[in-house]
Amino acid sequence: MKLYYFADGCSLATHIALREAGIVPDLFKVDVATREIENGGGPFAAVNPKGYVPTLIFDDGSMLTENVALLDWAARQAPASSPRNDMERTRLIEALSFISTEIHKQYMALFFLPGDDAKPMLAERIVGRFHYLADRLEGDYLLGDRFTTADAFLYVMLRWAKMSNLEVPAVFKAYVARIENRDSVRAALDAEGIKPAARKAA
Repeated sequence: MKLYYFADGCSLATHIALREAGIVPDLFKVDVATREIENGGGPFAAVNPKGYVPTLIFDDGSMLTENVALLDWAARQAPASSPRNDMERTRLIEALSFISTEIHKQYMALFFLPGDDAKPMLAERIVGRFHYLADRLEGDYLLGDRFTTADAFLYVMLRWAKMSNLEVPAVFKAYVARIENRDSVRAALDAEGIKPAARKAA
């Protein structure tokens, strides 16, 4: 199984989720600027015409893209954290969709929108979404007392908050530490050559 990723990109969530399921993918790093696969792998568009990550290639050659779909699939491969019934799966998809549309997509505008006029508004909107989640955090994880793939996705968004100097609710400090204490997270960070958020420069 092949996972195409950007370093510290949203694809890290899928990488973590795969390792939670006991799946260690072959990693193919894509250069963000050139969209070339590193080590002479050629143009990424030849693999995925959408041109963005994460992209998962199964052993039979079939491809799956889009974080919500990938994280839903990965969740069902991990017995310890997979949804236990239809409603739990629906709640997971609800959480994944919220993170994808209300946080991840806002970051894309914050990072890549030309000019600076809209950036304070975008930053405020992202922080507001984190407050929304913090106010509803019950238990150790986003959906209660069990780690889910939504936590992998939220963790990456919190990493981006630190990189962007966004002030997130204090409750997420312990949350991030809890996530980074998981074997799957440490293994994914190590494999991609990136540091835990606790040691990243503020």
